[in-house]
Amino acid sequence: MARKKTITKLQILNAAYEVVRTEGFGGFTARNIAKKMKCSTQPIYLEFKNMDDLKNELFEKIKNYLKQEVYSNEHTGDALLDACINYIQFADKEKVLFRALYIENHLGIEKMHKISLDFAMRLMEENEDTKNLSKEDKFELFTKIWIVAQGIASLISSGLLPMNEEDIESNLRDALSDMILGARYSK
Repeated sequence: MARKKTITKLQILNAAYEVVRTEGFGGFTARNIAKKMKCSTQPIYLEFKNMDDLKNELFEKIKNYLKQEVYSNEHTGDALLDACINYIQFADKEKVLFRALYIENHLGIEKMHKISLDFAMRLMEENEDTKNLSKEDKFELFTKIWIVAQGIASLISSGLLPMNEEDIESNLRDALSDMILGARYSK
């Protein structure tokens, strides 16, 4: 009679996420994940071909988390501004995970950048002030927004720039307004 499987793929994925969330990718080892689950490494290798396979599935979990739980929270009613605020709040609240994803580049900077780019491009398609911009102008606008949001997020996450929520919103609102205005009238 075969042994009943007691540890699922989802449990392993959740444990891997918690390890990365609290320790960064320095702790992303089969041994650490198994320790988190209080089991041997065997279930990990039964469910995943190798650690790269687990890392790829972890990326999908993180991508969904960012889209559904981080970027989508409403603060101001301006979805583009809210996405920037959410990104900065994520950097402040989840310092280790933020660093692992956006500073240390463990999942691939292109893949992480694409999540933010795709989300922002969709928001710009829906925004009255940006929907009529060309794709190139939207990309250029995203790049400018990304530089500001990433800069503030990195500085806050590292403790170099203490800002309250009102200051973050005010600075972002001013920067976005100037950038959008510039994008609309530069051509």
